[in-house]
Amino acid sequence: MTTSYATRLHAAIRQKQTPVLVGLDPRMDWLPKEILTRAREHLDDPQAFAAAAFEEFCVRIIDVVAPLVPAVKPQAAFFEEYGPDGCLALARVIRYARAQGLIVICDAKRGDIGTTAEAYARAYLAGADPEAAAWGADALTVNPYLGRDTLEPFVKVAADRGAGIYVLVLTSNPGACTFQDRQVDGRMTYQVVADAVEELTAAAVDEDGFGCVGAVVGATYPAELVELRERMPHVPLLIPGYGAQGGTASDVMKAFRDDGLGALINNSRGINFAFRSAPWSQEFGENRWEAATEAATRRI
Repeated sequence: MTTSYATRLHAAIRQKQTPVLVGLDPRMDWLPKEILTRAREHLDDPQAFAAAAFEEFCVRIIDVVAPLVPAVKPQAAFFEEYGPDGCLALARVIRYARAQGLIVICDAKRGDIGTTAEAYARAYLAGADPEAAAWGADALTVNPYLGRDTLEPFVKVAADRGAGIYVLVLTSNPGACTFQDRQVDGRMTYQVVADAVEELTAAAVDEDGFGCVGAVVGATYPAELVELRERMPHVPLLIPGYGAQGGTASDVMKAFRDDGLGALINNSRGINFAFRSAPWSQEFGENRWEAATEAATRRI
């Protein structure tokens, strides 16, 4: 029998003794100069150059954080910007992270219906077997805007393969309220989505009481985070917005159950580019950027 995503995730969290999720968000303007210099020496094509630089940067971050955290979350858009070369780099980064024993959540925010949704799910969601899908990820972020029939194909593939999905419920961006805080039959839109997510995941839970359908809930809404933890007791949460977007440690603590399970806390810029900001810029500088990444990861 395939081990469920929630079971594998929480085993990794227990092993590393931390719920920190490291986002992999490579940005050309922020990469260490030594990586850019090395990529330029070998590649004249701008897309191939960027892809090579992104891949090296992410692989080296993975080498630093793999002993320290249970999971990483590559942001697909940064790679896709550079076309086929970027997509190949993303695929290799995902495979490399999985080979290091990390849970990999591909942040691609896919969403569609019917056979198209199923195709997305089959493409990304490898689950327990990294070779079961072309992209090889453990989990995928999903946009629910098209409705429940967006979610059901993803849930089916995830359950079959021991994979997971994270549905956008209440996001950390300032404009989230434009749609997510609108009332629908006495509930906010985000509450409607949350109730659907809880219903879908509660149908099949592991021994810790969690299912394969997770939810993205921003740390920038601490009161709603408390409400949503109670509203979705069987749902693993992915919490963006910690650090650079303003979410604090006291805010994100509300995402966890009393036993410490139930959430991953994402940090991307604060770890990827720790060498660019205090205190790590003074202590390590760009020449020791990997040491800055390690120190920032340990500090969270």
